Amino acid sequence: MDNNIIKGLNPMQQQAVLHTKGPLLLLAGAGSGKTRVLTHRIAHLIDSGVSPYNILAITFTNKAAKEMKERVEKITPRGSYVWVATFHSTCVRILRKKADRLGYSNHFTIYDTSDCEKLIKDIIKEFNIDDKQYRPKQILSFISSRKNEGITAEKFRRQAQDFREEKIAEIFSEYQSRLFKSSAFDFDDLILKTTDLFRLFPDVLAEYQNRFEYILIDEYQDTNTVQYDLVNLLASKSRNLCVVGDDDQSIYAFRGANIRNILDFEKDYPEAKVIKLEQNYRSSATILNAANSVISHNQGRKGKTLWTDKGEGEPITYFRAETDRDEAMFIADNIKRLVNREGLAYNRIAVLYRNNALSRAIGEGMVRASIPYVVLRGHSFYETAEIKDMMAYLKAIYNPDSEVDLLRIINVPRRGIGDATINKMLMFAHNNGVSLYDVIKNTDRIPQFAARSKKIAEFRDMMERLIDISRSSPVSVLLDEIYWQSGYMQALGADGDLKAQGRIENLYELQNKAAEFEEQNPDNADLAAFLDEISLVSDTDNIKGEDGAVALLTLHASKGLEFPVVFLAGFEDGIFPSALSVASADPKEIEEERRLLYVGITRAKERLFITCSRTRMQRGEPVFNPPSRFFGEIPKEYIKNISGGTDSASAFSIGSSGGIRTYTSGRGSSDYGRGRVYKAGTAAARATPSTSKISYKPGDKVKQIKYGIGTVLNVSTTGGDSLLTIEFGIGIKKLYAGMVKPV
Repeated sequence: MDNNIIKGLNPMQQQAVLHTKGPLLLLAGAGSGKTRVLTHRIAHLIDSGVSPYNILAITFTNKAAKEMKERVEKITPRGSYVWVATFHSTCVRILRKKADRLGYSNHFTIYDTSDCEKLIKDIIKEFNIDDKQYRPKQILSFISSRKNEGITAEKFRRQAQDFREEKIAEIFSEYQSRLFKSSAFDFDDLILKTTDLFRLFPDVLAEYQNRFEYILIDEYQDTNTVQYDLVNLLASKSRNLCVVGDDDQSIYAFRGANIRNILDFEKDYPEAKVIKLEQNYRSSATILNAANSVISHNQGRKGKTLWTDKGEGEPITYFRAETDRDEAMFIADNIKRLVNREGLAYNRIAVLYRNNALSRAIGEGMVRASIPYVVLRGHSFYETAEIKDMMAYLKAIYNPDSEVDLLRIINVPRRGIGDATINKMLMFAHNNGVSLYDVIKNTDRIPQFAARSKKIAEFRDMMERLIDISRSSPVSVLLDEIYWQSGYMQALGADGDLKAQGRIENLYELQNKAAEFEEQNPDNADLAAFLDEISLVSDTDNIKGEDGAVALLTLHASKGLEFPVVFLAGFEDGIFPSALSVASADPKEIEEERRLLYVGITRAKERLFITCSRTRMQRGEPVFNPPSRFFGEIPKEYIKNISGGTDSASAFSIGSSGGIRTYTSGRGSSDYGRGRVYKAGTAAARATPSTSKISYKPGDKVKQIKYGIGTVLNVSTTGGDSLLTIEFGIGIKKLYAGMVKPV
């Protein structure tokens, strides 16, 4: 054994690296060096004689996969041959070779969320279904959640219990049918269909079981039911499965993650060795002790206690402002102090919040204080209209059967093919069991399209030329041909305004991306590989800060990141924990919110500020929220409360760029001028998220942004607000009256 592989690792990390045979559950706390353990474990396997070809490592983001592969390669040159990828990337690679076994073309297309919503919207319109009652976005979310549980359209149809579910089953079934006819997969199908492939074709499963003798899965607490099935199918032969995760950081139940996968690992693999990584290399002892105390209130967890030798560190600063404007000012002034008096760079500071709505007031506070900041939201570049247009061209060239992509580009830019003609071609295609492109290629032979056959033929001829070019040219060259042959670039040039110029620059940036991809992947840079690269970009892959700017981001987006200084804003009941979880009868929802807080606290390395306000604007009205119920779960010895008692004044001073500001927590705050005094006052706090002026009774129909249309079953009063028991299509929920609207 190469002793350099375990050099510098603590005893528990060494155990994890050296354990090679049989199942291993690695409970890795926040900041415990799990990536280092994984990479060194892979290197040890190779050093022990395992072929890198027989090792599979799965992570949850492309960024993490790239980092892991680079780190393995630094330890051992043979590390470049290890298969390191995300779940989706892994399944795409398998399906590119085997999709034809399921009846799909190996030239399949991957539909993103907007493609899927468009497809469902078209189905709802064609079926004359009310899109107010059956909103495409909600239907897609519903279908996605079922797929993540392994429930197919046919199985859901059999399980449908009422009229609404029967309608959803009808949409679900047609949605899957059209995906199949277009030889397209949505993101959920990539994993679901790969699992089907393994179950239906034992020879294919055996091929990949023999290939992947050793399997490592990162962030196992975030796996859903179908990912769990996929992993266990692959590992069932060798049982050399190493899963790494932290049940205390399972925060994606809304995406289908099933925390039972990690909690029940030892039931699936009774012979598993369990190793806990509890030494934290990131945060101070005070921050860790606070996190440990909070998460200890959860019942559904394995149990571990993080510790560090970094020292106690600074206490957690807690401040309750009078208004959300005051809260933003407090955050901005403390950032100024940290930068101007302590020399901390702006990009070493982050402000975290439970939902994006809070970013507005905080951002305005940054602007007033002249603090550079960036709101981290993910991959907006690929969501711009012109980039989505070009990606649709590329996907339609690669797979002309892709109906959604053809519909997006057939008249973009305008080429005289009207909606009526397109709808007639669609109807003809659906009625005759052929693809839309089959109709486009043969319109000159179909009498009803004769009047428009010239315009359609011009589009067809252009597509055929581009398809031919795609077979022999790199993507960067193909894009240039699309820009000009389609007339897209000429149309933008004709506009001549600054907005059009910005869109042109984005198109050239896409071409730069293609050229960069070709340079980085000289052996595999064809159109299929490029499309897979772009299609599998996740919303976290492009989250990155800017030099010299404070990062503003949600708690969910912060997972995996760390900052010397963290501000946790909006720490109020109804916001964090969320109003839905507060109103829910299911204690698991509060436990997930508590895990989210645990993630937020452990993002901080040196300093943590927790802020809230007595009143803030929500839905255009002032709302009075009490401090978060989680505040009482943090031992007081770890907190420096500079806002005094619950509603009493507490004067304090902090340094700022313009001198000393004196604050008193309470009503009466006004301008943000230098040295102003913010006077004390009182405000009545209440526990309910909002007050509804509408009275409800059993039998009333209501709608809610997350759950859709529901029927009120019962009405009770709590805290001055009506608490409704409502039956939705997905089950029974308890919500405050202010959280729903009448139908």
